[in-house]
Amino acid sequence: MAQLVRDVMTAGVAAVRPNASLVEAARLMRTLNVGDVLVADGDRIVGVVTDRDIAVRAVADGIDPVTVSAESVCTADPVCIDPDAEVSTAVRLMRTHAVRRLPVVEDGRPLGMVSIGDLAVAQDPESALADISMAEGKA
Repeated sequence: MAQLVRDVMTAGVAAVRPNASLVEAARLMRTLNVGDVLVADGDRIVGVVTDRDIAVRAVADGIDPVTVSAESVCTADPVCIDPDAEVSTAVRLMRTHAVRRLPVVEDGRPLGMVSIGDLAVAQDPESALADISMAEGKA
């Protein structure tokens, strides 16, 4: 039987409002020890903002992270996946769209995230990526 996304995803949603500052998004990432948060307007996903987005799309260009919104640097309209999709579908979507994370959405509501690390742990627990992803303090 195929493994499902719901079996390997990280449940729970970390999100900021579209008008939240990048500082607010970064602080939430630090608090939760994650590298990404959803940008959401209620239950509607506007985008995903990552720690790399903040560094590369804002700070590296000299943009003030206090005054810039998460929506302005996020990846808008991210590719999402259903929790009942097969893990192989998540792998294919990540490869096709060159992304490392997929919001997991059911009936339009975000449930969590599945990352390349989650997939590594599920598909090859002995791999270096799986080992790193299972380590304490991962982000």
